[in-house]
Amino acid sequence: MFNQLSDKLESTFKTLRGQGKLSERNIKEAMTEIRMALLEADVDFAVAKQFIADVREEAMGEKVLKSIKPGQQVVKIFRDKIAELLGGDAEPLDLLPPARILMVGLNGAGKTTTSAKLALRLKKEGRRPLLVACDLFRPAAIEQLQTLGRDIDVPVFAPDRDEKDVLKVIKQALEWAETKDGTVMIFDTAGRQEVDEALIAELENVQKFLRAKEVLFVADSATGQQAVSVAKRFDEAVGITGIVLTKMDGDARGGAALSMRSVTGKPIKFAGTGEKVGDFEAFVPDRLADRILGMGDVVGLVEKAAEAVNEDDAMKMAERLQSNKFDFNDFLQQMRFMKKLGPMENILGMIPGMGKKLKGMNVDDGKMKRVEAIVLSMTPLERSRPELINAKRRKRIAAGSGTNMTQVNQLLKQFSMMRKMMKSKGKMKGMMKQMGMDSGDLSSMLGGGGKLPF
Repeated sequence: MFNQLSDKLESTFKTLRGQGKLSERNIKEAMTEIRMALLEADVDFAVAKQFIADVREEAMGEKVLKSIKPGQQVVKIFRDKIAELLGGDAEPLDLLPPARILMVGLNGAGKTTTSAKLALRLKKEGRRPLLVACDLFRPAAIEQLQTLGRDIDVPVFAPDRDEKDVLKVIKQALEWAETKDGTVMIFDTAGRQEVDEALIAELENVQKFLRAKEVLFVADSATGQQAVSVAKRFDEAVGITGIVLTKMDGDARGGAALSMRSVTGKPIKFAGTGEKVGDFEAFVPDRLADRILGMGDVVGLVEKAAEAVNEDDAMKMAERLQSNKFDFNDFLQQMRFMKKLGPMENILGMIPGMGKKLKGMNVDDGKMKRVEAIVLSMTPLERSRPELINAKRRKRIAAGSGTNMTQVNQLLKQFSMMRKMMKSKGKMKGMMKQMGMDSGDLSSMLGGGGKLPF
């Protein structure tokens, strides 16, 4: 997300940083370019106009114009204003008893999947969520929520197939919840292709009866300004308390995220970052502002890693790295660990400086699957002793993995280079320095308590 905006901003800020001294003309030209970049990213016109006015006013100040590095000062002002625009006032969910969360939004935004993602997140936090299927409009919505509930081991209340009275369903669900050991209920409501009076009337009746403390509007970030106007209509009807942006991994523009908080006055609380049920993050404006400017998000990356990795496994891996025993079994383990973190492009984008290196580079998650197939086609002995893999074995591995000899040879060559680099402490330090990290960062990512031995 924000790739298009980030590219435009990088060019503008590169010019500003190159100026030893800034003038009002320099700043005016830069603001014009930034304004166009925001509009092309589908940011609301009024929001973009006010944002540029705020940045220009501060950038024109005497403190900036006469500073030693005025270009960097302007970048900092922009970064702080972006974080402010995204909303720095988001409060945590109100989960005091009776903790009830109403999920609202249009069809296709991802309410049902988001309901399950939120339930999983609350479960990881030590809560005991319950899911309630209230979407009586969309075919298969109830079955979808039941399937997701089984996948994450969270109880789901499912009404009768022919039931059409949503208030009756909610009353039954509240009675059902009394027999469960739950601490928070998440209600997945119906949507429509567009906002209509029937939908609004149904939601108004539901909220009037339920009095949910949290009403989360689920919006597809790729719909841009339509999502903003729809959010306003839902807020007028049921009083939304927060916003969840979905499909943020698939929208290169990001205008909805930048407009939503300003136009609705409601905080963006969560973001869906992928298709998997675990691809769900708290929305942190400061971190997103850094990512927009190509500064990465090491804190977010470390948090993702901490959830995905087992500390004992990480320590064993550190010991193997130290003793230079890294083999294809370790390689396979690390690949599976990376897959848990989410789409590779998202992960690399969280590493400082990697955003620039990704330009024009095709980050192919499918390639990881092919590599995994090649490794799985090796015998246990071959994985532990790659030097045994001769031409005859390579041919067999290629046939078994559905690849060809060229792909197998390429993997073996890359693996050999990786092992050599791991043996060289200097090269490893250099690589990590390029990524804006040190060995302590990588140790944290792997779940280790201290620094790795390089």
